[in-house]
Amino acid sequence: MSAAAPAFVEAPPRNDLLGWLTTTDHKRIGILYLMTSLGYFGVAGLLSLAIRTQLARPNNTFVTPHEYAQLFTLHGTAMIFLFVAPFALGLANFLIPLQIGAADMAFPRLNATSYWMFLFGGLVIFLGAATNEGAAASGWSAYPPLSEIKISTGLGQDLWIVGVFLVSVATILTSINFVTTVFIYRAPGMTMWRIPIFTWEMVATSLLVFMAFPSLAATLLLLFVDRHLGGHAFDPAYGGSPVLWQHLFWFFGHPEVYVMILPYFGVISEIIPVFSRKPIFGYTGLVLAAFAIAGLSMGVWAHHMFTTGFVNNPFFSFVSFLIAVPTGVKFFNWIATMWRGSISFETPMLFAIGFLLNFLIGGITGVMISSPPIDYQAHDSYFVVAHFHYVLGGGSLFAIFAALFFWWPKMFGRKLDESLGRWCFALLFVGFNVTFLPMHAMGILGMPRRVDSYAASGPLPALNLIATCGSYVMLAGVLLFVYNAVVTARAGRPVSNDPWGANSLEWWTSSPPPEHNFDSLPPIRSERPVYDAR
Repeated sequence: MSAAAPAFVEAPPRNDLLGWLTTTDHKRIGILYLMTSLGYFGVAGLLSLAIRTQLARPNNTFVTPHEYAQLFTLHGTAMIFLFVAPFALGLANFLIPLQIGAADMAFPRLNATSYWMFLFGGLVIFLGAATNEGAAASGWSAYPPLSEIKISTGLGQDLWIVGVFLVSVATILTSINFVTTVFIYRAPGMTMWRIPIFTWEMVATSLLVFMAFPSLAATLLLLFVDRHLGGHAFDPAYGGSPVLWQHLFWFFGHPEVYVMILPYFGVISEIIPVFSRKPIFGYTGLVLAAFAIAGLSMGVWAHHMFTTGFVNNPFFSFVSFLIAVPTGVKFFNWIATMWRGSISFETPMLFAIGFLLNFLIGGITGVMISSPPIDYQAHDSYFVVAHFHYVLGGGSLFAIFAALFFWWPKMFGRKLDESLGRWCFALLFVGFNVTFLPMHAMGILGMPRRVDSYAASGPLPALNLIATCGSYVMLAGVLLFVYNAVVTARAGRPVSNDPWGANSLEWWTSSPPPEHNFDSLPPIRSERPVYDAR
Protein backbone atom coordinates (compact mmCIF):
# COMPACT_ATOMS: atom_id res chain seq x y z
CA MET A 1 0.00 0.00 0.00
CA SER A 2 1.20 3.47 -0.79
CA ALA A 3 1.65 5.90 2.04
CA ALA A 4 -1.10 8.46 2.54
CA ALA A 5 -0.37 11.86 1.08
CA PRO A 6 0.72 14.33 3.76
CA ALA A 7 -1.91 16.82 4.82
CA PHE A 8 -1.44 20.34 3.49
CA VAL A 9 -0.20 22.67 6.20
CA GLU A 10 -0.70 26.36 5.64
CA ALA A 11 2.47 28.35 6.18
CA PRO A 12 1.92 31.01 8.85
CA PRO A 13 2.17 34.61 7.64
CA ARG A 14 5.39 36.43 8.34
CA ASN A 15 5.06 38.79 11.30
CA ASP A 16 8.23 40.73 10.65
CA LEU A 17 8.48 44.06 8.84
CA LEU A 18 8.98 42.42 5.45
CA GLY A 19 5.83 40.38 5.97
CA TRP A 20 3.80 43.54 6.50
CA LEU A 21 5.45 45.40 3.61
CA THR A 22 4.73 42.61 1.13
CA THR A 23 1.35 41.44 2.42
CA THR A 24 -1.70 40.98 0.23
CA ASP A 25 -3.89 39.79 3.13
CA HIS A 26 -6.94 42.06 3.25
CA LYS A 27 -6.87 42.18 7.06
CA ARG A 28 -3.28 43.40 7.20
CA ILE A 29 -3.89 45.88 4.40
CA GLY A 30 -6.94 47.11 6.28
CA ILE A 31 -4.89 47.61 9.44
CA LEU A 32 -2.18 49.39 7.42
CA TYR A 33 -4.86 51.71 6.01
CA LEU A 34 -6.26 52.34 9.49
CA MET A 35 -2.91 53.05 11.14
CA THR A 36 -1.72 55.23 8.26
CA SER A 37 -4.92 57.27 8.21
CA LEU A 38 -4.71 57.68 12.00
CA GLY A 39 -1.13 58.90 11.54
CA TYR A 40 -2.32 61.49 9.04
CA PHE A 41 -5.09 62.38 11.51
CA GLY A 42 -2.43 63.07 14.13
CA VAL A 43 -0.62 65.43 11.77
CA ALA A 44 -3.87 67.12 10.76
CA GLY A 45 -4.76 67.53 14.43
CA LEU A 46 -1.45 69.23 15.20
CA LEU A 47 -2.03 71.57 12.25
CA SER A 48 -5.47 72.43 13.61
CA LEU A 49 -3.97 73.22 17.02
CA ALA A 50 -1.55 75.62 15.33
CA ILE A 51 -4.51 77.24 13.55
CA ARG A 52 -6.49 77.59 16.78
CA THR A 53 -3.42 78.89 18.65
CA GLN A 54 -3.02 81.60 16.01
CA LEU A 55 -6.70 82.53 16.42
CA ALA A 56 -6.70 82.43 20.24
CA ARG A 57 -6.38 86.21 20.25
CA PRO A 58 -6.70 88.92 17.60
CA ASN A 59 -3.64 90.17 15.70
CA ASN A 60 -1.60 87.20 16.90
CA THR A 61 1.83 86.56 15.36
CA PHE A 62 2.21 82.87 16.18
CA VAL A 63 2.46 82.21 12.41
CA THR A 64 2.70 84.48 9.37
CA PRO A 65 -0.28 84.87 6.99
CA HIS A 66 1.41 82.66 4.35
CA GLU A 67 2.23 80.00 6.94
CA TYR A 68 -1.38 80.15 8.11
CA ALA A 69 -2.59 79.57 4.54
CA GLN A 70 -0.37 76.49 4.35
CA LEU A 71 -1.65 75.24 7.70
CA PHE A 72 -5.34 75.33 6.82
CA THR A 73 -4.66 73.94 3.33
CA LEU A 74 -2.77 70.93 4.68
CA HIS A 75 -5.20 70.47 7.58
CA GLY A 76 -8.23 70.33 5.28
CA THR A 77 -6.45 68.16 2.74
CA ALA A 78 -5.28 65.67 5.36
CA MET A 79 -8.64 65.38 7.10
CA ILE A 80 -10.63 64.95 3.88
CA PHE A 81 -8.30 63.06 1.54
CA LEU A 82 -6.04 61.24 4.01
CA PHE A 83 -8.09 60.48 7.11
CA VAL A 84 -11.89 60.34 7.08
CA ALA A 85 -12.43 58.59 3.73
CA PRO A 86 -9.28 56.37 3.86
CA PHE A 87 -10.14 55.20 7.38
CA ALA A 88 -13.42 53.91 5.97
CA LEU A 89 -11.50 52.17 3.18
CA GLY A 90 -9.28 50.51 5.77
CA LEU A 91 -12.23 49.42 7.88
CA ALA A 92 -13.96 48.03 4.79
CA ASN A 93 -10.78 46.24 3.72
CA PHE A 94 -10.69 44.45 7.05
CA LEU A 95 -14.42 43.79 7.40
CA ILE A 96 -16.04 43.17 4.01
CA PRO A 97 -14.58 39.69 3.32
CA LEU A 98 -15.27 38.73 6.94
CA GLN A 99 -18.85 40.02 6.82
CA ILE A 100 -19.71 38.15 3.62
CA GLY A 101 -17.80 34.94 4.42
CA ALA A 102 -15.03 35.37 1.82
CA ALA A 103 -11.38 34.35 2.18
CA ASP A 104 -9.95 37.60 0.80
CA MET A 105 -10.60 40.51 -1.54
CA ALA A 106 -11.21 39.78 -5.22
CA PHE A 107 -7.91 41.38 -6.30
CA PRO A 108 -5.36 41.08 -3.46
CA ARG A 109 -2.39 42.56 -5.36
CA LEU A 110 -4.48 45.49 -6.61
CA ASN A 111 -5.56 45.97 -3.01
CA ALA A 112 -1.93 46.25 -1.87
CA THR A 113 -1.13 48.60 -4.76
CA SER A 114 -4.01 50.88 -3.74
CA TYR A 115 -2.69 51.13 -0.20
CA TRP A 116 0.82 52.09 -1.29
CA MET A 117 -0.57 54.71 -3.69
CA PHE A 118 -2.53 56.17 -0.79
CA LEU A 119 0.48 56.18 1.55
CA PHE A 120 2.86 57.81 -0.93
CA GLY A 121 0.20 60.21 -2.19
CA GLY A 122 -0.13 61.61 1.32
CA LEU A 123 3.64 61.82 1.75
CA VAL A 124 3.95 63.70 -1.54
CA ILE A 125 1.35 66.25 -0.36
CA PHE A 126 3.28 66.95 2.84
CA LEU A 127 6.61 66.96 1.02
CA GLY A 128 5.64 70.38 -0.30
CA ALA A 129 6.37 71.83 3.14
CA ALA A 130 10.08 71.19 2.48
CA THR A 131 10.18 73.29 -0.71
CA ASN A 132 11.35 76.90 -0.91
CA GLU A 133 7.85 78.33 -1.36
CA GLY A 134 6.37 76.02 1.23
CA ALA A 135 3.39 73.69 0.99
CA ALA A 136 0.23 74.30 -1.01
CA ALA A 137 -1.54 77.41 0.27
CA SER A 138 -4.68 77.72 -1.85
CA GLY A 139 -7.06 75.86 0.47
CA TRP A 140 -8.11 72.22 0.22
CA SER A 141 -10.49 73.18 -2.62
CA ALA A 142 -7.64 74.89 -4.56
CA TYR A 143 -9.75 77.51 -6.33
CA PRO A 144 -8.16 79.22 -9.36
CA PRO A 145 -6.74 81.76 -9.86
CA LEU A 146 -5.04 81.34 -6.45
CA SER A 147 -3.96 77.77 -7.22
CA GLU A 148 -2.46 78.92 -10.55
CA ILE A 149 -0.25 81.71 -9.13
CA LYS A 150 3.22 80.18 -9.09
CA ILE A 151 4.72 82.90 -6.89
CA SER A 152 2.60 82.02 -3.84
CA THR A 153 1.90 78.38 -4.74
CA GLY A 154 5.00 76.92 -6.34
CA LEU A 155 6.32 73.37 -6.19
CA GLY A 156 4.26 72.71 -3.06
CA GLN A 157 1.07 73.20 -5.08
CA ASP A 158 2.37 70.87 -7.80
CA LEU A 159 3.12 68.20 -5.21
CA TRP A 160 -0.36 68.71 -3.77
CA ILE A 161 -1.86 68.07 -7.22
CA VAL A 162 0.20 64.91 -7.74
CA GLY A 163 -0.46 63.61 -4.21
CA VAL A 164 -4.22 64.15 -4.33
CA PHE A 165 -4.30 62.55 -7.80
CA LEU A 166 -2.56 59.44 -6.45
CA VAL A 167 -4.99 59.23 -3.53
CA SER A 168 -8.00 59.61 -5.84
CA VAL A 169 -6.80 56.83 -8.16
CA ALA A 170 -6.14 54.60 -5.13
CA THR A 171 -9.70 55.21 -3.93
CA ILE A 172 -11.15 54.28 -7.33
CA LEU A 173 -9.12 51.05 -7.48
CA THR A 174 -10.12 50.09 -3.94
CA SER A 175 -13.78 50.71 -4.72
CA ILE A 176 -13.55 48.40 -7.75
CA ASN A 177 -12.21 45.73 -5.41
CA PHE A 178 -15.04 46.22 -2.90
CA VAL A 179 -17.85 45.96 -5.44
CA THR A 180 -16.33 42.93 -7.17
CA THR A 181 -15.78 41.15 -3.87
CA VAL A 182 -19.31 41.75 -2.60
CA PHE A 183 -21.03 40.71 -5.82
CA ILE A 184 -18.94 37.61 -6.56
CA TYR A 185 -17.38 36.18 -3.39
CA ARG A 186 -20.25 35.92 -0.90
CA ALA A 187 -20.53 32.70 1.08
CA PRO A 188 -23.35 30.21 0.38
CA GLY A 189 -26.57 31.58 1.84
CA MET A 190 -25.24 35.14 1.99
CA THR A 191 -27.72 36.71 -0.42
CA MET A 192 -27.55 40.42 -1.13
CA TRP A 193 -30.43 41.02 1.28
CA ARG A 194 -28.54 39.31 4.08
CA ILE A 195 -25.26 41.21 3.93
CA PRO A 196 -24.62 43.57 6.86
CA ILE A 197 -25.59 47.23 6.62
CA PHE A 198 -21.94 48.32 6.77
CA THR A 199 -21.15 46.31 3.64
CA TRP A 200 -24.23 47.73 1.91
CA GLU A 201 -23.09 51.27 2.77
CA MET A 202 -19.65 50.51 1.30
CA VAL A 203 -21.26 49.28 -1.93
CA ALA A 204 -23.19 52.56 -2.17
CA THR A 205 -20.01 54.50 -1.33
CA SER A 206 -18.03 52.64 -3.99
CA LEU A 207 -20.61 53.38 -6.67
CA LEU A 208 -20.48 57.02 -5.60
CA VAL A 209 -16.68 56.95 -5.97
CA PHE A 210 -17.04 55.64 -9.53
CA MET A 211 -19.22 58.62 -10.45
CA ALA A 212 -17.46 61.41 -8.55
CA PHE A 213 -13.73 60.72 -8.33
CA PRO A 214 -12.95 60.70 -12.08
CA SER A 215 -14.09 64.33 -12.11
CA LEU A 216 -11.51 65.14 -9.41
CA ALA A 217 -8.72 63.33 -11.27
CA ALA A 218 -9.54 65.10 -14.55
CA THR A 219 -9.79 68.49 -12.82
CA LEU A 220 -6.38 68.05 -11.19
CA LEU A 221 -4.85 67.15 -14.56
CA LEU A 222 -6.38 70.30 -16.11
CA LEU A 223 -4.91 72.42 -13.31
CA PHE A 224 -1.48 70.86 -13.84
CA VAL A 225 -1.73 71.54 -17.58
CA ASP A 226 -2.66 75.16 -16.86
CA ARG A 227 0.33 75.56 -14.55
CA HIS A 228 2.99 73.91 -16.72
CA LEU A 229 1.85 73.13 -20.27
CA GLY A 230 0.27 76.39 -21.42
CA GLY A 231 -3.33 75.42 -20.84
CA HIS A 232 -5.93 78.05 -19.93
CA ALA A 233 -8.94 76.01 -18.81
CA PHE A 234 -9.48 78.25 -15.79
CA ASP A 235 -7.99 81.52 -17.11
CA PRO A 236 -10.71 83.96 -18.30
CA ALA A 237 -8.10 86.06 -20.18
CA TYR A 238 -7.81 83.19 -22.66
CA GLY A 239 -11.43 82.03 -22.72
CA GLY A 240 -11.27 79.80 -19.65
CA SER A 241 -13.33 80.17 -16.50
CA PRO A 242 -12.52 79.78 -12.80
CA VAL A 243 -16.20 78.90 -12.32
CA LEU A 244 -15.53 75.78 -14.45
CA TRP A 245 -13.19 74.63 -11.67
CA GLN A 246 -15.99 75.04 -9.16
CA HIS A 247 -18.37 72.95 -11.28
CA LEU A 248 -15.85 70.17 -11.85
CA PHE A 249 -14.47 70.21 -8.31
CA TRP A 250 -17.81 70.27 -6.51
CA PHE A 251 -19.18 67.58 -8.84
CA PHE A 252 -16.65 65.54 -6.90
CA GLY A 253 -16.66 67.56 -3.67
CA HIS A 254 -20.24 67.25 -2.53
CA PRO A 255 -20.53 63.52 -3.26
CA GLU A 256 -17.21 63.24 -1.39
CA VAL A 257 -19.05 64.47 1.71
CA TYR A 258 -21.21 61.36 1.45
CA VAL A 259 -18.19 59.19 0.67
CA MET A 260 -17.00 60.39 4.08
CA ILE A 261 -20.31 59.80 5.87
CA LEU A 262 -22.08 56.79 4.29
CA PRO A 263 -19.54 54.25 5.64
CA TYR A 264 -20.03 55.67 9.12
CA PHE A 265 -23.81 55.37 8.78
CA GLY A 266 -22.94 51.69 8.33
CA VAL A 267 -20.76 51.69 11.45
CA ILE A 268 -23.58 53.17 13.53
CA SER A 269 -26.05 50.69 12.02
CA GLU A 270 -23.81 47.82 13.18
CA ILE A 271 -23.19 49.14 16.71
CA ILE A 272 -26.62 50.34 17.84
CA PRO A 273 -28.41 46.96 17.45
CA VAL A 274 -25.64 45.15 19.35
CA PHE A 275 -25.85 47.42 22.39
CA SER A 276 -29.66 47.71 22.19
CA ARG A 277 -30.00 43.91 22.09
CA LYS A 278 -32.47 44.22 19.20
CA PRO A 279 -32.31 43.62 15.45
CA ILE A 280 -31.87 46.73 13.37
CA PHE A 281 -35.20 48.42 12.69
CA GLY A 282 -36.00 48.79 8.99
CA TYR A 283 -33.12 46.89 7.37
CA THR A 284 -34.54 47.40 3.87
CA GLY A 285 -35.24 51.07 4.52
CA LEU A 286 -31.66 51.67 5.64
CA VAL A 287 -30.31 50.06 2.47
CA LEU A 288 -32.63 51.98 0.14
CA ALA A 289 -31.91 55.22 2.01
CA ALA A 290 -28.17 54.71 1.45
CA PHE A 291 -28.66 54.47 -2.30
CA ALA A 292 -31.10 57.38 -2.30
CA ILE A 293 -28.48 59.53 -0.57
CA ALA A 294 -25.81 58.39 -3.04
CA GLY A 295 -28.02 59.16 -6.03
CA LEU A 296 -29.26 62.53 -4.80
CA SER A 297 -25.73 63.59 -3.81
CA MET A 298 -24.76 63.65 -7.49
CA GLY A 299 -27.29 66.42 -8.07
CA VAL A 300 -26.34 68.91 -5.35
CA TRP A 301 -22.83 70.02 -6.31
CA ALA A 302 -23.97 73.59 -7.00
CA HIS A 303 -25.17 73.76 -3.39
CA HIS A 304 -21.69 75.28 -2.91
CA MET A 305 -22.14 77.84 -5.70
CA PHE A 306 -25.30 79.77 -4.81
CA THR A 307 -23.40 83.07 -4.60
CA THR A 308 -21.68 82.73 -8.01
CA GLY A 309 -24.76 83.66 -10.03
CA PHE A 310 -23.96 80.86 -12.52
CA VAL A 311 -26.32 78.14 -11.26
CA ASN A 312 -30.05 77.50 -10.94
CA ASN A 313 -30.42 78.18 -7.24
CA PRO A 314 -34.05 76.97 -6.81
CA PHE A 315 -33.32 73.56 -8.40
CA PHE A 316 -30.15 72.87 -6.41
CA SER A 317 -31.77 74.19 -3.25
CA PHE A 318 -34.69 71.78 -3.70
CA VAL A 319 -32.40 68.76 -4.23
CA SER A 320 -30.32 69.80 -1.20
CA PHE A 321 -33.48 69.87 0.92
CA LEU A 322 -34.61 66.54 -0.55
CA ILE A 323 -31.44 64.69 0.47
CA ALA A 324 -32.37 65.29 4.10
CA VAL A 325 -35.30 62.87 3.72
CA PRO A 326 -33.36 59.57 3.39
CA THR A 327 -30.97 60.81 6.07
CA GLY A 328 -33.98 61.35 8.31
CA VAL A 329 -35.13 57.80 7.55
CA LYS A 330 -31.82 56.51 8.92
CA PHE A 331 -32.17 58.60 12.09
CA PHE A 332 -35.69 57.29 12.60
CA ASN A 333 -34.48 53.69 12.18
CA TRP A 334 -31.60 54.13 14.64
CA ILE A 335 -33.88 55.67 17.27
CA ALA A 336 -36.51 52.98 16.66
CA THR A 337 -33.83 50.32 17.14
CA MET A 338 -32.95 51.77 20.54
CA TRP A 339 -36.58 52.26 21.52
CA ARG A 340 -37.45 49.83 24.33
CA GLY A 341 -34.19 48.04 23.81
CA SER A 342 -32.00 46.74 26.60
CA ILE A 343 -29.37 49.41 26.05
CA SER A 344 -25.91 49.03 27.55
CA PHE A 345 -23.63 52.04 27.45
CA GLU A 346 -20.23 50.59 26.60
CA THR A 347 -17.77 52.95 24.91
CA PRO A 348 -18.76 52.09 21.30
CA MET A 349 -22.39 52.91 22.13
CA LEU A 350 -21.41 56.19 23.80
CA PHE A 351 -19.57 57.29 20.68
CA ALA A 352 -22.52 56.17 18.54
CA ILE A 353 -24.90 58.32 20.59
CA GLY A 354 -22.39 61.18 20.41
CA PHE A 355 -22.45 60.75 16.63
CA LEU A 356 -26.25 61.05 16.59
CA LEU A 357 -26.27 64.22 18.69
CA ASN A 358 -23.49 65.99 16.81
CA PHE A 359 -24.51 64.92 13.32
CA LEU A 360 -28.05 66.11 14.01
CA ILE A 361 -26.71 69.64 14.55
CA GLY A 362 -24.67 69.40 11.36
CA GLY A 363 -27.72 68.18 9.46
CA ILE A 364 -29.94 70.99 10.73
CA THR A 365 -27.41 73.68 9.78
CA GLY A 366 -26.97 71.94 6.42
CA VAL A 367 -30.69 72.33 5.73
CA MET A 368 -30.40 75.99 6.74
CA ILE A 369 -27.65 76.81 4.25
CA SER A 370 -29.47 74.84 1.56
CA SER A 371 -31.72 77.90 1.43
CA PRO A 372 -30.05 80.47 -0.89
CA PRO A 373 -31.12 83.55 1.15
CA ILE A 374 -29.50 82.09 4.27
CA ASP A 375 -26.49 80.82 2.32
CA TYR A 376 -25.88 84.32 0.94
CA GLN A 377 -25.35 85.50 4.51
CA ALA A 378 -23.45 82.47 5.80
CA HIS A 379 -21.28 81.74 2.74
CA ASP A 380 -17.53 81.75 3.44
CA SER A 381 -18.14 82.50 7.11
CA TYR A 382 -17.37 80.50 10.22
CA PHE A 383 -20.99 79.33 10.23
CA VAL A 384 -20.07 77.06 7.30
CA VAL A 385 -16.92 75.94 9.14
CA ALA A 386 -19.09 74.94 12.11
CA HIS A 387 -21.59 73.13 9.89
CA PHE A 388 -18.89 71.21 8.03
CA HIS A 389 -17.15 70.13 11.21
CA TYR A 390 -20.36 69.01 12.90
CA VAL A 391 -21.02 66.75 9.91
CA LEU A 392 -17.52 65.30 9.54
CA GLY A 393 -16.02 65.92 12.98
CA GLY A 394 -19.07 65.42 15.16
CA GLY A 395 -20.34 62.79 12.73
CA SER A 396 -17.58 60.82 11.01
CA LEU A 397 -14.94 61.33 13.72
CA PHE A 398 -17.18 60.05 16.51
CA ALA A 399 -18.20 57.08 14.37
CA ILE A 400 -14.50 56.39 13.74
CA PHE A 401 -13.84 56.17 17.48
CA ALA A 402 -16.96 54.02 17.88
CA ALA A 403 -15.57 51.68 15.20
CA LEU A 404 -12.14 51.57 16.83
CA PHE A 405 -13.51 50.56 20.22
CA PHE A 406 -16.00 48.11 18.67
CA TRP A 407 -13.75 46.23 16.23
CA TRP A 408 -10.42 46.59 18.07
CA PRO A 409 -10.91 43.20 19.82
CA LYS A 410 -11.54 41.51 16.47
CA MET A 411 -8.44 43.07 14.91
CA PHE A 412 -5.99 42.60 17.77
CA GLY A 413 -7.60 40.06 20.11
CA ARG A 414 -7.75 42.50 23.04
CA LYS A 415 -10.45 44.90 24.20
CA LEU A 416 -9.58 48.53 24.87
CA ASP A 417 -9.99 49.59 28.49
CA GLU A 418 -13.60 50.64 29.17
CA SER A 419 -12.85 53.15 31.91
CA LEU A 420 -10.28 54.98 29.80
CA GLY A 421 -12.66 54.75 26.86
CA ARG A 422 -15.42 56.55 28.76
CA TRP A 423 -13.04 59.36 29.72
CA CYS A 424 -11.87 59.53 26.13
CA PHE A 425 -15.48 59.96 24.97
CA ALA A 426 -16.19 62.63 27.59
CA LEU A 427 -13.11 64.68 26.65
CA LEU A 428 -13.77 64.44 22.93
CA PHE A 429 -17.49 65.20 23.22
CA VAL A 430 -17.02 68.21 25.50
CA GLY A 431 -13.94 69.44 23.64
CA PHE A 432 -15.59 69.13 20.24
CA ASN A 433 -18.69 71.10 21.21
CA VAL A 434 -16.69 73.76 23.06
CA THR A 435 -14.57 74.15 19.93
CA PHE A 436 -17.18 74.25 17.19
CA LEU A 437 -20.46 75.39 18.76
CA PRO A 438 -19.16 78.98 19.19
CA MET A 439 -18.22 79.07 15.50
CA HIS A 440 -21.91 79.33 14.57
CA ALA A 441 -22.01 82.63 16.46
CA MET A 442 -18.70 83.74 14.91
CA GLY A 443 -20.18 83.23 11.45
CA ILE A 444 -23.37 85.09 12.28
CA LEU A 445 -21.20 87.94 13.59
CA GLY A 446 -19.44 88.06 10.21
CA MET A 447 -16.09 86.36 10.84
CA PRO A 448 -14.87 85.01 7.48
CA ARG A 449 -13.10 81.68 7.26
CA ARG A 450 -9.50 81.31 6.05
CA VAL A 451 -8.34 84.47 7.84
CA ASP A 452 -5.42 84.58 10.27
CA SER A 453 -6.79 87.47 12.37
CA TYR A 454 -10.01 89.29 13.22
CA ALA A 455 -11.38 92.40 14.91
CA ALA A 456 -10.21 92.96 18.47
CA SER A 457 -13.56 94.43 19.50
CA GLY A 458 -16.87 92.74 20.23
CA PRO A 459 -17.40 89.11 21.24
CA LEU A 460 -15.09 87.52 18.63
CA PRO A 461 -11.95 87.43 20.85
CA ALA A 462 -13.80 85.63 23.64
CA LEU A 463 -15.48 83.17 21.26
CA ASN A 464 -12.18 82.34 19.57
CA LEU A 465 -10.43 81.83 22.90
CA ILE A 466 -13.19 79.43 24.00
CA ALA A 467 -12.86 77.50 20.73
CA THR A 468 -9.10 77.26 21.14
CA CYS A 469 -9.46 75.92 24.70
CA GLY A 470 -11.89 73.31 23.40
CA SER A 471 -9.37 72.15 20.77
CA TYR A 472 -6.83 71.40 23.51
CA VAL A 473 -9.47 69.41 25.42
CA MET A 474 -9.92 67.34 22.25
CA LEU A 475 -6.15 66.82 22.16
CA ALA A 476 -6.34 65.38 25.67
CA GLY A 477 -9.03 62.95 24.51
CA VAL A 478 -6.95 61.77 21.55
CA LEU A 479 -3.84 61.33 23.71
CA LEU A 480 -5.90 59.30 26.19
CA PHE A 481 -6.96 57.01 23.33
CA VAL A 482 -3.31 56.54 22.33
CA TYR A 483 -2.45 55.71 25.94
CA ASN A 484 -5.36 53.25 26.05
CA ALA A 485 -4.08 51.50 22.91
CA VAL A 486 -0.55 51.24 24.31
CA VAL A 487 -1.72 49.90 27.68
CA THR A 488 -4.00 47.37 25.97
CA ALA A 489 -1.19 46.15 23.72
CA ARG A 490 1.04 45.56 26.74
CA ALA A 491 -1.37 44.25 29.34
CA GLY A 492 -4.73 43.61 27.70
CA ARG A 493 -6.42 40.26 28.20
CA PRO A 494 -7.25 38.09 25.17
CA VAL A 495 -10.94 38.08 24.26
CA SER A 496 -13.32 35.51 22.83
CA ASN A 497 -14.52 35.41 19.24
CA ASP A 498 -17.53 37.58 20.10
CA PRO A 499 -16.88 39.72 23.18
CA TRP A 500 -19.84 42.06 22.52
CA GLY A 501 -22.52 39.45 21.75
CA ALA A 502 -22.72 40.83 18.21
CA ASN A 503 -24.63 39.73 15.12
CA SER A 504 -22.64 39.74 11.87
CA LEU A 505 -20.37 37.08 10.44
CA GLU A 506 -16.98 38.57 11.41
CA TRP A 507 -17.76 37.69 15.04
CA TRP A 508 -17.93 33.96 14.21
CA THR A 509 -14.20 33.59 13.55
CA SER A 510 -11.36 33.94 16.05
CA SER A 511 -10.04 37.26 17.37
CA PRO A 512 -7.86 38.08 15.48
CA PRO A 513 -8.96 36.00 12.48
CA PRO A 514 -6.64 33.46 10.81
CA GLU A 515 -5.12 34.26 7.42
CA HIS A 516 -7.84 32.26 5.63
CA ASN A 517 -10.55 34.00 7.76
CA PHE A 518 -12.80 31.04 8.65
CA ASP A 519 -12.34 27.43 9.71
CA SER A 520 -16.10 26.96 9.42
CA LEU A 521 -19.22 29.00 8.71
CA PRO A 522 -22.60 28.91 10.44
CA PRO A 523 -25.79 28.47 8.41
CA ILE A 524 -26.64 31.89 6.94
CA ARG A 525 -30.42 32.38 7.03
CA SER A 526 -30.66 36.10 7.85
CA GLU A 527 -28.57 39.26 8.18
CA ARG A 528 -27.69 38.09 11.75
CA PRO A 529 -26.03 34.69 11.24
CA VAL A 530 -23.99 34.74 14.46
CA TYR A 531 -27.06 35.61 16.52
CA ASP A 532 -29.05 32.87 14.79
CA ALA A 533 -26.34 30.28 15.56
CA ARG A 534 -26.38 30.88 19.32
